[in-house]
Amino acid sequence: MPDFSNPHDWLPWAFASLMGLSILIYVVLDGFDLGVGLLFPMADRTEQDRMIGSIGPFWDANETWLVLAVGLLLVAFPPAHGVILSTLYLPVFVMLIGLILRGVAFEFRAKARDHHKALWNRLFFVGSAMTALSQGFMLGLYIMGLEKSLATYAFATLTAISLTVGYSFIGSTWLIHKTEGMLQQKSVVWARRSLWGAVTGVLTVSIATPMVSDRIFAKWFTFPELLWLVPLPILSGVVLFALWRLLQQMPKPQDRQNWLPFAMSTALFVMAYLGLAYSFYPYVVPEKLTIYDAAAAPESLWIILVGALCVVPVIIGYSILAYFIFRGKATDLRYE
Repeated sequence: MPDFSNPHDWLPWAFASLMGLSILIYVVLDGFDLGVGLLFPMADRTEQDRMIGSIGPFWDANETWLVLAVGLLLVAFPPAHGVILSTLYLPVFVMLIGLILRGVAFEFRAKARDHHKALWNRLFFVGSAMTALSQGFMLGLYIMGLEKSLATYAFATLTAISLTVGYSFIGSTWLIHKTEGMLQQKSVVWARRSLWGAVTGVLTVSIATPMVSDRIFAKWFTFPELLWLVPLPILSGVVLFALWRLLQQMPKPQDRQNWLPFAMSTALFVMAYLGLAYSFYPYVVPEKLTIYDAAAAPESLWIILVGALCVVPVIIGYSILAYFIFRGKATDLRYE
């Protein structure tokens, strides 16, 4: 833990924590609306309208967390920003094209004539797939220390597929909560099928991560450091088993506990993320730059901290308000 009497120590830690929180919130929130887009081809046109309605009030606010995380990386850890984004330039470019395509398709599909609507639906899926796959590819290369080789590219491809399946899983649990009738029943089937794909991805990352460096291996398998990590796989296993059992019983009479699969899938994402954060701390560029080496000057961090303390509560408040106002079952998203 940092020395909170020394700004050179605790300011980088504070910004790394805030950046990490932003990434986690983004992965969960934008993860489910990306997942809804990935499930688009498996639904009919009426169901697609309802699926869009389930994410319509939230998707743009969800992406705010990505902007915040990248902004914090740039202003608080500029050397790391340069190393990471220069190495991941191509997948970042693909992700941005995917996000743009999603946004355009999202708006145009609601206003297009019927014979054009199918095209925008397909492009909405393509944009979602591009975004999810590129994010998974970046995650894989990051875990591999941003090294470029045939082996690291193969691992990054595997994590790209795994994260995409994980997004479709959390998206299906969101639809269980926000829809009803036949679409909800389909969402339960989608969740059952994608659950084990998501788990396979987590296991793959878990096996590979301690192999990246001796330091991470020691944190995982050396006493007493391993005591910090042991609760995560145990809790994950318990939640996974409970979630699997719950999905066998869904949807329940009177639509009881429709929110629980999404809450439990979110818990799985959080625990997987905490495991990664524990493994790589204090490095912001794996095995190359720590948060203390890459941090901006304390004078700059103080100014940025003041701005962050003003902006972040506003983002949190807006998000909570949006989810509160648009709680309940989704309806078709219309512009008339």
